[in-house]
Amino acid sequence: MARNTQVLADHNAPEVTRTLAEFVVNHPSKGWSEAVEHEAHRTFMNWLGCAVGAAHHESTQAALAAVNMLEPAPQATLAGLKERVDIASAALINGISSHTFDFDDTHLKTIIHPAGPVASAVMALAEHLNSSGREVIDALVLGIDVSCRVGNCLYPDHYDRGWHITGSTGMLGAAAACARLLKLNVHQTQMALGIAASQPIGLREQFGTMTKPFHPGGAARAGMMSALMASKGFTASPKAIEAPRGFAQVASTKYDWSEIDSELGKRFEISFNTYKPFACGIVIHPSIDACVQLKNLGVVADQVEKIELKVHSLVLELTGKKEPKDGLQGKFSVYHGCAAGLLFGRAGEEEFADEVVTSQAAQDLRRKVVAIVDDSIDEASADVTAYLKSGDPIHIRVEHAIGSLENPMTDSLLEKKFHDLSDPVIGQAQTNELIKSCWSLAQSPNLQTLLKQCLPS
Repeated sequence: MARNTQVLADHNAPEVTRTLAEFVVNHPSKGWSEAVEHEAHRTFMNWLGCAVGAAHHESTQAALAAVNMLEPAPQATLAGLKERVDIASAALINGISSHTFDFDDTHLKTIIHPAGPVASAVMALAEHLNSSGREVIDALVLGIDVSCRVGNCLYPDHYDRGWHITGSTGMLGAAAACARLLKLNVHQTQMALGIAASQPIGLREQFGTMTKPFHPGGAARAGMMSALMASKGFTASPKAIEAPRGFAQVASTKYDWSEIDSELGKRFEISFNTYKPFACGIVIHPSIDACVQLKNLGVVADQVEKIELKVHSLVLELTGKKEPKDGLQGKFSVYHGCAAGLLFGRAGEEEFADEVVTSQAAQDLRRKVVAIVDDSIDEASADVTAYLKSGDPIHIRVEHAIGSLENPMTDSLLEKKFHDLSDPVIGQAQTNELIKSCWSLAQSPNLQTLLKQCLPS
């Protein structure tokens, strides 16, 4: 019986899988500006700090326990842990730990957290191949460019349909980066991207659970395995991204192919990376920033009658949990984010601990937050008014939160964030040395020194 199908597919799409493969293989080493080079080191350092910081979190430990049941070969290092596992499992676990605190980098145009899948795959494979730091940075920049350009092509429809775009494009970036490290040719790299294209990982339904950080880890493992399989002759469709039944057209009704090849090799998406000062969903950051400013003005919780919060509808769609039950749910509660900002003047991982989220003080203040949807306000902004019991309102408008492209975290703030995450795991002195290794990564003959510094003493 014939089926009626709606013909919407683009049968004349450009061969972007081939274009990306040629780019990954042929682009020269350090073929970008010093600004891009510096951003690559910032991206790697931020990713590594997040991975080390969550090494002992229950989600990382549960994943490691499952991996150990497979009796993995001790091939690769796990950030912040003494155990060694096979390279695919290292990509998985480091990807999970790097995203567990929801504290990693963000490509704001797409809300992709690009380093999680790419850097997790790169570090594991580079250790196995004894790659140089220069090769690691090259692979990181090119892999992130692939995942974010595909994300640009599909966003926002792909995300709106329910895909967690970090995982569902990250496997392509990880495959590209690993293909570069393996020195695959264009055909092999095209096959690696094709294999990866059949493995999109991540549904937004999982936000607020351990499975959200699984997405970048799963994407890192999938991308690495795709490149390894391609290196051994495994094949895929040469048009796996762009074909009518390929990844892009199946996973989205919006596909702007020009986003993939426009200024390819001249504009690098890592240039648009941002880093979180607050350990939660990026859309909460303007509201937290405003509440931190309230605290800096001397406002305390007991003085507050009500906090009126005007935000874009996406903020409540993603982070509208009024009564989070634990730390993971707290990261998706703009109400808790506001409470943390006013109570503590910060919103690091400690402010999203279970005991803080469930504390009476946090609960009481959350219930004073009234969120109002106002789509005239940008997704990256917030309008906050604190009504005090004395009757005096205090109004703060945040157009660009700290950590945004317009108001970026400085290198010194990134180092402080790294210390806050890493010191409890490996100690302050060792963290100092690890930070130095991150800044000088491109000059390192291999990753051996940096990897040793990642381990607890």
